[in-house]
Amino acid sequence: MGSYTCFLLVLLASGVFCVICTPFPTNEVGALTSFKEAIYEDPNLVLSNWNALDADPCRWTGITCNMERQHVIKINISDSSLKGFLAPEMGRIPYLQELTLRKNNLIGTIPKELSMLKFLQVLDLGVNQLTGIIPPELGNLTSLVKINLQSNGLTGSLPGELGNLKDLRELILDRNKLQGTVPGESNLSSVAKIHGMNGSGSKLSGLCRASELKVVDLSFNFFVGNIPKCLENFPSSCFQGNCLQGKNAKQRPPTQCRPRPSTSHKSLSPKHSLPKAAAEHQKQKAAKPAWLLALEIATGIMAGSLFLVAILTAFQRCNSKPAIIIPWKKSGSEKEHLMVFVDSELLKDVTKFGRQELEVACEDFSNIIGSSPDSIVYKGTMKGGPEIAVISFCIKEQHWTGYIELYFQREVADFARLNHVNVGKLLGYCRESTPFTRMLVFEYASNGTLYEHLHFGEGSQLSWTRRMRIILGIAQGLKYLHTELDPPFTISELNSSAVYLTEDFSPKLVDFESWKTILARSEKNSGSIGSNGSICLLPSSLEKRHLDIQGNIHAFAILVLEIISGKPPFCKDKGFFIDWARDYLELPEVMSYIVDPELQNFSFDDLKVICEVICLCIHPDFSKRPSMKDISLMLESGIDTSLSIELKTSLAWAELALSS
Repeated sequence: MGSYTCFLLVLLASGVFCVICTPFPTNEVGALTSFKEAIYEDPNLVLSNWNALDADPCRWTGITCNMERQHVIKINISDSSLKGFLAPEMGRIPYLQELTLRKNNLIGTIPKELSMLKFLQVLDLGVNQLTGIIPPELGNLTSLVKINLQSNGLTGSLPGELGNLKDLRELILDRNKLQGTVPGESNLSSVAKIHGMNGSGSKLSGLCRASELKVVDLSFNFFVGNIPKCLENFPSSCFQGNCLQGKNAKQRPPTQCRPRPSTSHKSLSPKHSLPKAAAEHQKQKAAKPAWLLALEIATGIMAGSLFLVAILTAFQRCNSKPAIIIPWKKSGSEKEHLMVFVDSELLKDVTKFGRQELEVACEDFSNIIGSSPDSIVYKGTMKGGPEIAVISFCIKEQHWTGYIELYFQREVADFARLNHVNVGKLLGYCRESTPFTRMLVFEYASNGTLYEHLHFGEGSQLSWTRRMRIILGIAQGLKYLHTELDPPFTISELNSSAVYLTEDFSPKLVDFESWKTILARSEKNSGSIGSNGSICLLPSSLEKRHLDIQGNIHAFAILVLEIISGKPPFCKDKGFFIDWARDYLELPEVMSYIVDPELQNFSFDDLKVICEVICLCIHPDFSKRPSMKDISLMLESGIDTSLSIELKTSLAWAELALSS
């Protein structure tokens, strides 16, 4: 009787399933599949669950559907290191309202087919490597409210057709290679008059028609001519770094504004530009109808198979039989069954420590020197070896997914290649299943962090000469990371908490912040590595910087200012210290005001070099910022850190005190 009742319940459930579930539009699934096929590098496996055989893409990463789960309305995949092209098929998602692919490595051109997305409100493709022109067809997207294409390599002129977007509020196009004039008032009416046509009947264009514009940023391009009158109410910084005639905003030097030879070339399409692996995908897509038919057949078979599996599973549950466990999926106990691939080649040159070995070195893990909600740091001494700092991640096994394990392995390999006197050395790692253990083993720096010495230590420990040596060491470490490694390595959040000091106060850069990515990917994510209990916060908690070389150079300037001033970069009461210091950095007569008052003496010649370096590193035009190689050379040639100069300075101050 029980089995018969269960059978009826299954039939009833299947009937309801067939009534309420309508098939997802195949054109939208096909468009999303085309997008994935045009991406040939996905290091973070963001698109790993984008399965063409899954007829419901609403469960895919970065996809948002409407309430009825019948159409895709948002695609938001940002800061994921995706490398590939924007597939023209993206224009076949008719109800899409938001397309955000910010901070990836997308290359190629912006497909004009995006102009078919009539309901699109947000188009954010900023901070990629896109090239070619801005398609004038985007002027047909009358629902657009925001366009962000900043920090790409876009060329050509700014389409006047964007003025047709009556609801457009934000137009952010800074840091590209756009040329020509800024289209303000339409000149089509004057052209019409020349040809004897009625200007009133011509279709007007120009940004002055976009009356709802509230945010405009056209800085750091190559625009010429005058700023349109309708845009003159925007801040002058919105137009800086161009070749405009307006004198309110700082423009490029004349040498950069010479007329460039016009090169007429066709934009490369994904089919012509893809690497071999991606090109094969494009060849397979040539026979679209046959492929689509095969996909539909396969989808139907799979749907039928899944339905049969559901019936069998229901009968198994009725008969109290064990459930089927699917790898990477969670069971009722919320325990995740890991199937982790360990790349032996990736970690073959990295020392693997046993948990028991580290337990002995760290005195049964009792010698704790630091902790946070997600990690504990132990100090230890290897038998017959160096002192070590062991970071143990406090994450439960069920929260440590296979994807996080792969990321962990890659980061270990990346850190293991660093070898410089001013960079913290990763000695190895520990990876064990019973008990679940993930640990990193670094060389130990006995004097703690630079942050602790600057803001909690005794000022006498950090004399001017010692601070200069720390600055030189940090610069040399960054020069090694940026210029002597291939690929270069950048510190995720360069600040005084990322600088550890040895017994003789030699600085060592340690990038603990990058491991926050691992912790953020866990479902727990209850805290973060590193902490400071002061009232004044570090800027890393308030503003996100690009994890790139330019970001490190800017952060180096802030760090140097923190070292010579003894003040944190940000304080709740006073805001960002750099904003206050700008008024003193370029004026020799007041330059000394930024020096830490606890210092008994300092070298004014050193200070002038330091202030010059800071000004160059925070220059708003990235092209004018020096490399760390140049910065190191400036500091090494301009600063004297010898013992004789320190003694000479001390004697001069003593003589001055006696004479007074």
